[in-house]
Amino acid sequence: MNTARIVIQDLRFAYHESEEVIKGINLSFNRSATALIGENGSGKTTFVKLLKGLLRPISGSIYINGYNTATTTVAKLAKYIGLVFQNPNDQLFKQTLIDEVMFGPLNIGQPILQAKASAEKALEMVGLSNSKLIHPYDLGLSDRKLVCIAAVLAMDTDIIILDEPTIAQDYLGKEKIKQIIKELRDQGKLVIAITHDMDFGAETFERIIVFHDGHVLLDDDTKTVFKEHDLLKEFHLELPHITQLGRKFNFPEPLLTVDAFVDHIKNRNHQKPSYPL
Repeated sequence: MNTARIVIQDLRFAYHESEEVIKGINLSFNRSATALIGENGSGKTTFVKLLKGLLRPISGSIYINGYNTATTTVAKLAKYIGLVFQNPNDQLFKQTLIDEVMFGPLNIGQPILQAKASAEKALEMVGLSNSKLIHPYDLGLSDRKLVCIAAVLAMDTDIIILDEPTIAQDYLGKEKIKQIIKELRDQGKLVIAITHDMDFGAETFERIIVFHDGHVLLDDDTKTVFKEHDLLKEFHLELPHITQLGRKFNFPEPLLTVDAFVDHIKNRNHQKPSYPL
């Protein structure tokens, strides 16, 4: 029995009949936190809209927790899969943060007291619990993005999709989102994110899928994908900065975090005291 939370079979989609955007994709997702990367126009955002049921395949199938998106309403899918849009302004419409974050839970049938508790917990997770009566558009872009993340967290779905979660975020904001993803993963939830931030992707996700021209170019664990530096460069994708630095030192394996880099230097220096810096 297939226990994958998402199963995709020969998925195809076109906005215009003569030009496919998604071209025969086969994938499955279970619990590994996964980043989707690729050039602009490679099909990533279209792909996640198909997962959410906002678009329907022209052929092939998508199963979310066993439900075929082609025959399941968006409202029913919302109980299982949440999507945070890239642009917060496409998502926010209520007068206060608490009302905004309560909307999703109420919409999937949570009683009002439970929805309020879920919303308050989610706002606390993103560091905005003291701002719950503020109008969302009185906040800056980075905080509006966090409100959108909270709105999906409050729905407590098995699957959370984040489109460019680090947009407009400073270091502390990125660390907060990284911690949220870790907590969700520890809870057994599936987190999928579109990102152009290779540093964030390398530090946060266990699996990387590289899209190109509607196809899956690479799909593997994060370290293995970032070994393919020549292929990534061919398709205009940079390595994480710390991985680039490791390559300058001719390290045999790609390093994905600053801590890994420091540990590697310490180990090399311990083995070879004259190792040059």
